[in-house]
Amino acid sequence: MMLKDFPKIIDEWDQKIILKYNGVGGKPFTYILKTLSFLGRETLWIFLIAFYLFVWYDPYLLSNLGSVFLVGLIVIVTIKKIVDRPRPFHKLEKSELKVLEKKPSSKSFPSWHSYNITAYGLLFGFFFLKSPIITIIMQILAVIVSFSRIQLGVHYPSDVIIGYVIGIVGSFISVFLIAPIFHMIIEYFEQFALYSIEYRQINSLLFKSIWYIVLWVIICIAILLSATFKHIQDKFKRRKMIN
Repeated sequence: MMLKDFPKIIDEWDQKIILKYNGVGGKPFTYILKTLSFLGRETLWIFLIAFYLFVWYDPYLLSNLGSVFLVGLIVIVTIKKIVDRPRPFHKLEKSELKVLEKKPSSKSFPSWHSYNITAYGLLFGFFFLKSPIITIIMQILAVIVSFSRIQLGVHYPSDVIIGYVIGIVGSFISVFLIAPIFHMIIEYFEQFALYSIEYRQINSLLFKSIWYIVLWVIICIAILLSATFKHIQDKFKRRKMIN
């Protein structure tokens, strides 16, 4: 086998595997996988970052969660731009492949879902809780979520495999390299706080200040809209085409 033939061989294997497992298990199994697939969405983890900043202030959790997100943002987005791999449903015939969830607009390689659930799973199970059992459970969940991207017809197997590997590496880089720097930056800015900082408890401003409540609501709405913006935009485009 020549090295130049390797991409072609991987592409053929990708197409064979995704067509084999696309929609496997029927509607009930697909519904379960669609639900579990949400755990790989960056929306969930952005919400947690905001939660540990505005509601339950914890600089340790905040710096680690933020670091994992930053590494993913830099590495995954950069690779997606460079490789520029189309999604499976752009290449395979509609009769061959069924897309069983809303079509993503980003490029296919690598999978951000796989990265997220793998990296954050290690973060919580291995680094935070330091529990081998929880770590194993979270990584089993990561495999299931990664498989869901294939079953739902939105990612090739190589997309999720590389996303999973980057998730493992990214988690260690985040904890040992990026998070300590983040933590120092947070501690530096804490000295400029205009009120007494409350650590690891519900922020009392949520009970005292209507403006703080409004701020938190706006943040939640912004996170929700960021997750659905592309979907709403596509709907408007379709309506314009119909009209």
